Amino acid sequence: MFDTRARSLLCCLFLFISAVNALHFYLDANEKRCFIEELPTDTVVEGHYRALEWNEQGQVYSINEELGILVQVAEVESGHSVVSTRGPPDGRFTFTSHDAGDHSICLSTNYSSSWFGPTAHIRLHLDVVVGSTKPNADHDRSHVSVLASRLRDLNIKIEDIRREQQYQREREADYRDLSETTNSRAVWYSIAQIVVLILTCAWQLRHLRRFFEDRKMR
Repeated sequence: MFDTRARSLLCCLFLFISAVNALHFYLDANEKRCFIEELPTDTVVEGHYRALEWNEQGQVYSINEELGILVQVAEVESGHSVVSTRGPPDGRFTFTSHDAGDHSICLSTNYSSSWFGPTAHIRLHLDVVVGSTKPNADHDRSHVSVLASRLRDLNIKIEDIRREQQYQREREADYRDLSETTNSRAVWYSIAQIVVLILTCAWQLRHLRRFFEDRKMR
């Protein structure tokens, strides 16, 4: 009984697990790289690519907005084209397999080789996420509703934090003004004490001088 339940649970887990393939490779002008992915029927595949072109001046790989990436997906057995699109150097593509079998995912650039110029060198990062079934619209809508609710809660919390920060800034300004006033009073009090001490010393010296003068006269 326990083994049957465990096997059922494992089967369910395997159904919901998605495969993620992340890699990077290098391309030149007029070069195409293809990958074979075996897919079951009605499987959603999401791909994210990011192409970086070698910059001779900076000696680094960087994004070039003029660079275009051609994505072609076809069924290997039937030759049916599933995806054929051109995107920016940093883009995504999504398709759903209609028939089970091998699918070829090919990527190339829009550059053409030149006999008189240098060949462009491209480093292309590719992440492919293979899902299990077609997306459920109702589930997506409910998921969006949950996210919207969480976003509203976060906005409320952010407003509370902003009000608390404003209150703390106002209290800090009040404390700063009070501290400056106290320090100013302390400085003036110290100056007044110094003046009193100077006057007292002057009076004592004058008094002592008169005392000694009276003693000499006698």
